Amino acid sequence: MNNEPFQEQDEQESPNAPAARDEAAEPVDVEALKAERDALQDRLLRTAAEFDNYRKRIDRERREQSESAATGLLTEILPVVDNLERALVAPSGPEAAGLRAGVELIHRQLVDLLRKRGVTPIEALGADFDPRFHQAVSQEASDSHRDGEVMEEMQRGYMLGDRLLRPAMVKVATS
Repeated sequence: MNNEPFQEQDEQESPNAPAARDEAAEPVDVEALKAERDALQDRLLRTAAEFDNYRKRIDRERREQSESAATGLLTEILPVVDNLERALVAPSGPEAAGLRAGVELIHRQLVDLLRKRGVTPIEALGADFDPRFHQAVSQEASDSHRDGEVMEEMQRGYMLGDRLLRPAMVKVATS
């Protein structure tokens, strides 16, 4: 075996080899590389934080838009519930028993639908008047009620989670 071809290959250097030797011969500024690495790491972390904030903002805006759309629809349904409640309170004869049962069924379905969507009625009767949840329609002097107590509910109010859909229309006692 002849070792000459191997020697020729060793003697022939690749085109990148001289450049690699020159770079290796130059002193590497470790501190500059560390500073560049730290700057890139900081930029990466900031970009990731900006993206995370963007994602959270988009999620929040999407949720708010959905809640806003639901609020509009639910507010429009509330008068239907009020009218069904008025129909159930109205006196009816025995001939209207079937009709009354149908109205009760529809009312119950609507109330269940509202409850599933997070709508809850405001309990106003007997509570102290609170302008955040009650709309005073009238005042009446009363010895049997505290001053500022809600003595009659004219129209029920509703909440959607912690947001007011509609205030309760009430009559407030005065002393």
